[in-house]
Amino acid sequence: MSVLIIFFFLTLMLIIYLTYWIKKWRNPKCIGVLPPGSMGLPIIGESLQLLIPNYSLDLHPFIKRRINRYGPIFRSNVAGHPIVFSADSEFNHYVVNQERRLVEFWYLDTYSKLFVLEGESSTSGATAYIHKYIRSLFLNHFGNEKLKENFLPQIQDVVNKILHSWSSQEFTEVKRSASSEFQAFTAKFLLGYDAEKSSYKMGESFAKFLETLLAFPLNIPGTPYRQSLEVKKKIMNTLENLLKERSNSTEETNEEDVLDHMLKDMEKEKFITKDFIIQVLFGSLFAVSESVPVIIALLFKFLSENPSVVEELMAEHEKILKSNGSDSPITWDQYKSMKFTSHVIQETLRISNVTPGVMRRAIRDIQYKGYTIPAGWTIMLLASACHMNSETFKDPLVFNPWRWNDLDSKCISKNFTPYGGGTRQCAGAEYSKVFLSIFLHVLVTKYRWTYIKEGKLCRRPMLLFGDGIHIKLHEKN
Repeated sequence: MSVLIIFFFLTLMLIIYLTYWIKKWRNPKCIGVLPPGSMGLPIIGESLQLLIPNYSLDLHPFIKRRINRYGPIFRSNVAGHPIVFSADSEFNHYVVNQERRLVEFWYLDTYSKLFVLEGESSTSGATAYIHKYIRSLFLNHFGNEKLKENFLPQIQDVVNKILHSWSSQEFTEVKRSASSEFQAFTAKFLLGYDAEKSSYKMGESFAKFLETLLAFPLNIPGTPYRQSLEVKKKIMNTLENLLKERSNSTEETNEEDVLDHMLKDMEKEKFITKDFIIQVLFGSLFAVSESVPVIIALLFKFLSENPSVVEELMAEHEKILKSNGSDSPITWDQYKSMKFTSHVIQETLRISNVTPGVMRRAIRDIQYKGYTIPAGWTIMLLASACHMNSETFKDPLVFNPWRWNDLDSKCISKNFTPYGGGTRQCAGAEYSKVFLSIFLHVLVTKYRWTYIKEGKLCRRPMLLFGDGIHIKLHEKN
């Protein structure tokens, strides 16, 4: 009898403890009123719902359903972290301009282990001074002046080579091919990487890396997350070998690239170590392998579905050809005159929403519209939700480049942020726009294409392409 009493007592205590723990999980401590929402299941939160694939270009259901139920600002828990999601453009604009005052740059664990240096926290590499250095570094090599001086003709040359190569193929899987080509072109200016001479194809490795990127951070053999770590290790070893070769080389280079620049700065900047250089190169190569190639793939999809857009693009670019000559390089003024082209690119960026948003972490309690976001909580700024807001963009799932004629600059600055915002706006934004504009110029003036098929586009919540978008490219007579 005494054993039964003890067992009953222990069971009762366990039930009381679990009830208390679950209640505490569902009602986090806060001095004030938390935004509405649910913390999901203990430990895993609502992570699984966020990873359920959605075969549509619309907002991921995880986000859309919660906005409909709770409003534009809601709370959740993802991968063990309490998090506030915001689809409020005013709040998002406020937050990105409060860095180092109310918020700091932040990654969840999956990204932290994959993109941050060994032994560092997810924010230790993101101090104001270091970020300013990195931004200045890339603006120096990929900013407007560099684009004006020598990038435009080189971009036009490589685009001509890419499209000529595609036209000789039976068919082209656009996303993978564009990713390999654009990364190879950019890697030449980053670290002197020659894809044609190298036996190791970094583009293929980055494609594998992306496929397993959003896995739950379970680091055991056989899991997708472990595969991401292993692929990253191979890429990092390749970058380390390239760094050693450059460090030991006595040859003079014709033009300083980003790697040269950082190696020279090692003597005057203590934070620049070899590990730091490798991590910067890795992050940059990952960014270029996913940014422009995704937009190029979707451009083929949208243009194939909207022949009237192709007609207006052709009219704009044929006019440039007549004033320029068919074989003459595009000038900066001509690039800036591509108004409709710019609208086509903006519309593709708006619908694509490659990533759902950007993250910050509250370093102080934040008060907004009667809610309190506690210090230490993650904030996900949902640019994707702002881009698909029907109050700002009528019929948001409709590809309509002409809509940009009616939007004022203030509305655009707060509701359209594909390149981030505040002090962390992407330093390569103009470089991307130039490449895409020149790509469209060469495409519509020299080629036509047949749209063969597309795989299942999928948000999980990042945009994935299944077995890709396939086209057959033909040179015009």
